[in-house]
Amino acid sequence: MDIFAKFRTNQGDIGKYMKQAHGYFAFPKLEGEISAKMNFRGKEVLTWSLNNYLGLGNHPEVRKTDADAAAQYGMAYPMGARMMSGQTARHEELERELASFVGKKDAFLLNYGYQGMVSIIDAVCGRNDVIVYDSESHACILDGVRLHMGKRYVYPHNNMENLRKQLERATKLAEKQKGGIFVITEGVFGMSGDLGKLDEIVKLKEEFEFRLLVDDAHGFGVMGKTGAGAPEFFGVQDGVDLHFGTFAKAMAGIGGFVAGETDICYYLRYNMRSQTYAKALPMTMVIGALKRLKMLRTMPEFKEKLWTIVNALQKGLKEAGFDLGKTNSPVTPVYMKGGEIEAANLVYDLRENHGIFCSIVVYPVIPRGEIILRLIPTAMHSIEDVELTLKAFKVVRKKLENGKYSKTEMAHVQVDM
Repeated sequence: MDIFAKFRTNQGDIGKYMKQAHGYFAFPKLEGEISAKMNFRGKEVLTWSLNNYLGLGNHPEVRKTDADAAAQYGMAYPMGARMMSGQTARHEELERELASFVGKKDAFLLNYGYQGMVSIIDAVCGRNDVIVYDSESHACILDGVRLHMGKRYVYPHNNMENLRKQLERATKLAEKQKGGIFVITEGVFGMSGDLGKLDEIVKLKEEFEFRLLVDDAHGFGVMGKTGAGAPEFFGVQDGVDLHFGTFAKAMAGIGGFVAGETDICYYLRYNMRSQTYAKALPMTMVIGALKRLKMLRTMPEFKEKLWTIVNALQKGLKEAGFDLGKTNSPVTPVYMKGGEIEAANLVYDLRENHGIFCSIVVYPVIPRGEIILRLIPTAMHSIEDVELTLKAFKVVRKKLENGKYSKTEMAHVQVDM
C-alpha cells in the first residue's frame, strides 16, 4: 500500500475543509507593514491576530537594529551549531540579560520556542521519571509529553485538588521506580487567556518533591510589574525551576530561551538535541533580540499602552454581554455558540463588511457547537479601533442569534490552491 494514498481521502480533522478554507479561513495572507491595520485580499482590515503585544515588530528603532545587523553579518553567521562552531559573545550576552530579567542565574537560547519545549522535556525526563501536566497545555508541551517513554498524569485545567491527587500517584510511582517528578504548566494559556495557578502549584512543593517548568510564551514581556512574566506576577520566581519564554510574542522575533539554575542550564546546553544538532540562532536575530529586550526593560510605556487597550477592549465586550471566559491577560477569547458553517459565515461578514480580521477557532480544536473569536490586543491599537470592533461584534452577534449565518452554505471564497 502507498503510505500517501490515505491522504487523498482523509486530510485529517483540521484539513477536511481545506478546499473551502485555504487562503481565507486557514493560511490567510496579511500583507503590508506590520500594524494594527494591514491588507487582506486587497482590502485594509483592522487586525487582532498578531502576537505583537508591545508593538515592537515594526518599531523604527527595532527595524534599524535589524537592518544594521543584517548588513554587518547577513543571515549566515555564525555557521554551525553552538557546540561546534556557532558560539559567540553576543549569544552569551543575550543569555545573561534574559536570565537577569526573569530572576534566574542562567539561561540557554533556543532556536525556536515550539521545538525548544519539546526538547526540554526530552532532555529532562528519563524513562523512570513521571510527568504531571495541565490538560490545556500548548501543543508543544503535549508533543513533548507524548514522546516521553515513561509515565505521565494529566490534571484538569487549573484544578489544584486534582493536581494534588496526581502528585500523590506520581510520588508513589516515582519512589518505586527511583525517578523524579516534572510538573508542567503555562504562565498564560494562549487560547483561554487565564493564568496557570503558579502560586498554588509552588506551594504544593511544601508537600511534594517535584520540579516545575512554566511555559510563559504569552506572559513574558506583558505580565508582572516589570514584564518579566507570570512568575513575577505571582511573586514565585524562585519556585519556578525552569522559566521558558519565546521571542515570537512580546519580542516580535524568532527564537526563545529557558532560564534556571546554572547547573541545569549547562546540562541543557549539552543534552538538548534540538539545539546540539541545529545551527545557532543567526547573529542578526540575536542582536535584534538584545535591542528588543532592552526596550522592553527600559520603556514601560509599551506595556502601559498595551494594558490600556486590553482593559478598554475587555471592559467594552463584557459590558455588551459577551462571554470572555476567565481571561486575565491580554489574550481575549470571545465565546459564541454555533457550528462550523455559522462560524465561517460570521467571520466572512466581519472581514468583508466590517473590515475586522480576527482568528477563528472551531471544532475539532474546541468542542462542536462552540465558536471562539480570538482577539490579541497590542500597543499598536487605538481606542478608536476598540470602539469600531465593539460595534461590529454587536452586529454579527445579533445576526448569529437570529440564525442569519445558518441559512446559507459556507461563505464562498476563492481559495489559494
